[in-house]
Amino acid sequence: MNIQDLKLKLRSFAEEREWDQFHSPKNLAMALGGEAGELLEHFQWLTEDQSRRLTTDQTRMAKVSEEVADIAIYIVRLCDKLDIDLESAIENKIRANAAKYPVNLAKGNATKYTEFGR
Repeated sequence: MNIQDLKLKLRSFAEEREWDQFHSPKNLAMALGGEAGELLEHFQWLTEDQSRRLTTDQTRMAKVSEEVADIAIYIVRLCDKLDIDLESAIENKIRANAAKYPVNLAKGNATKYTEFGR
């Protein structure tokens, strides 16, 4: 499924239920934040290593997968409402990040680009 098909499917889903009235950009952004918080709950108190091994726990992975899907749904709906081309926005952000984080300065470290050269 591509993003355009997903956008149309989600739009239809909301329209069929008369939920479009509730899907203002503000409400979608707030719902997105809530879902991101629910995703974080699955990682709260895990060590770095435990978080990396999460894929071995099918029950927990199913729950994490649901939260990731909720987040993606709200992002696609928000983009639809604001007429944001998600694919273009992602491509533009990757290019911007490549300029901010050149390989020779960013490779192998988590330093923010504003701290390079200090």
